[in-house]
Amino acid sequence: MKAALVELISKISSGCMGDDEIQKVADEAAQAYADPEGFLTANPDINYDETFPIPLGEWVVVGSLPETVLFQADTYADLFAQIVASFGPGVDFNLKPKQLAKTEALTALNRIQVQMSSLNKESGGYTLMNFSQLLDDELQVVLVYGNDLPRVLELCAEVGIAAAPSLEALKVAIHV
Repeated sequence: MKAALVELISKISSGCMGDDEIQKVADEAAQAYADPEGFLTANPDINYDETFPIPLGEWVVVGSLPETVLFQADTYADLFAQIVASFGPGVDFNLKPKQLAKTEALTALNRIQVQMSSLNKESGGYTLMNFSQLLDDELQVVLVYGNDLPRVLELCAEVGIAAAPSLEALKVAIHV
C-alpha cells in the first residue's frame, strides 16, 4: 500500500512536493488505511469522523496535498485561476480565467484541457483528473502528465481513490 501511495503522490504532485514530504504523507496514509482507530488515537488533531464519505487514509492523502497539487473550486474560472497561479508568472497561458466566466461547463473544461495539453509536451501535456470524492467544492482535480495518466488511474484503483479524467467524466455525466 505504501509503495503505491508513494508512486501515486509522486506522479500527481509533478515535482511540487519533495521526496521527504511524499514519504511522510504516504506513511501516514498507509497507517490510517491499516488502522483508522489507532491512527486517530495517535493523532487527535485530525478532523475526521465516520460521517465523511471517504476512508481515513484517503482523507489523509487529500488533506495533505498542497494547493499547488489539489485544485478545489466551485467554478471553472476559479479552478483555472488556481492552476495558472500554481505555475507562477514564468508560464504564459493563452486562455484567461475571465474568458471562462460565462461559458457552459463542458465548453469551459474543454478549453482548460486544450490549454493544459499544450504545456509540457515532452511529458504528454497535462490532463485534468477528478481526484477523490467531492467534499466541500463542486470541482476537485489534480494535474497529471498525459504520459502518466494510465498508471495514475491504475494506482488510484489499487489504493481505492476515485479518479477519472475530468473532461471524459463530464461528458459521461451530461451524456454527450
